[in-house]
Amino acid sequence: MKENSSVYYDVIIIGGGPAGLFSALSIKNKDVLLIEKNKSLGIKLLITGLGQCNYTNFCSNDQFLTHYGQKGRFLKPALYKFTNKDSMNFFDKVGVKSIVREDNKVFPSSFKAGDILNALIEKCKENHVKIMCNTKADYVKYNEDSGCFSIKANVNIYECKYLILSTGGKSYEHTGSTGDGYKFAKILGHSIEETHPSLTPVFIENYDFHDLSGISFENIKITSWRNNKKINEFTGDMLFTHKNISGPVIINNSRYIEVGDILKFNFTQFKNSEEFKKYFEEKLSLSGKLNVKTLVKELNLPKRFVDKIMNLANISDDLICSQLSKTSRKALIDLLSNHEMKVEKLGNYNVAMATRGGVSTNEINAKTMESKIINNLYFAGEVMDVDGDTGGYNIQAAFSTGKLAADSINLK
Repeated sequence: MKENSSVYYDVIIIGGGPAGLFSALSIKNKDVLLIEKNKSLGIKLLITGLGQCNYTNFCSNDQFLTHYGQKGRFLKPALYKFTNKDSMNFFDKVGVKSIVREDNKVFPSSFKAGDILNALIEKCKENHVKIMCNTKADYVKYNEDSGCFSIKANVNIYECKYLILSTGGKSYEHTGSTGDGYKFAKILGHSIEETHPSLTPVFIENYDFHDLSGISFENIKITSWRNNKKINEFTGDMLFTHKNISGPVIINNSRYIEVGDILKFNFTQFKNSEEFKKYFEEKLSLSGKLNVKTLVKELNLPKRFVDKIMNLANISDDLICSQLSKTSRKALIDLLSNHEMKVEKLGNYNVAMATRGGVSTNEINAKTMESKIINNLYFAGEVMDVDGDTGGYNIQAAFSTGKLAADSINLK
């Protein structure tokens, strides 16, 4: 192609991640160009699930919608038209068998993300999609007179009737997710909801648990407070690392947490701090000669965690229950069932699994993924203001929205 020459395609897709690839392989009877700025396709997909690719979840359709916060309603048409079961059937038909873990996470049976990516690429090739890697889109423009889009990439101009933006968000910037799609959408008249890292660990002021790295808790209760007002309540599995708190309950709810929030942890299996306080005080009164630490051990908490709590409460290992002061008793109960931690910061885009914010869903038709502002402009995947929990929900949303955008074009 000569420099600055123009080449026409029926459909151009910018972004070669799961959303763009699924759009490309699903479009019928049209010339399709897929532009990807990286040297290869699906780089972010390859690192999902630590390279094992948890690509969807086996829960019910109704449960699926609850894992996207307020955006479940927007995603409903896409997720119901191309479901998690449809994804599994798709990969099964192309020879990639799946396995469902006890937690409902779905992986390729090989636990190799490359198998998922290769299947998508192969189907694109079967669909005669023109794939151009190492091709960065510099700008997009819409010509109202011709009804065509122009895309400048690597000094060349590409034109199309239908344009799909599937450029992803800003998380894991080293994979190429640098927010290019927001710039293009804004040029084309769309509003961008403020973006933030999502699905990220949380860093705590004066973090006391460096030495408990690897200690985890199942199904614990957490409340978040802002300006002395309760904001949210979460329940799930949590993990201490050497520098922050993590685990599903933290990562999934990080998008609702802000710097300065107070998180209160109930490490016991009691419903709340009040119930635990009543139980523990009764046990103390009946266990006068028993060591306090022995009583705490009965809560079936990790040994290293018990040691840490006793240390934070300044209670010696040989102190018996009858000698426990009222002040120390209150401190111990709070540390176990109402443990306060102040949020210092959230993980940045280099560690966040997803991006909160993006192209406003108010300006996108949920039933087609088409822009409400410009005809024949479509969006798919994380470039939109949608983000889900960990567990395969974000990749499924990418597949489903990509498929819906393609199907909508197929009907024109």
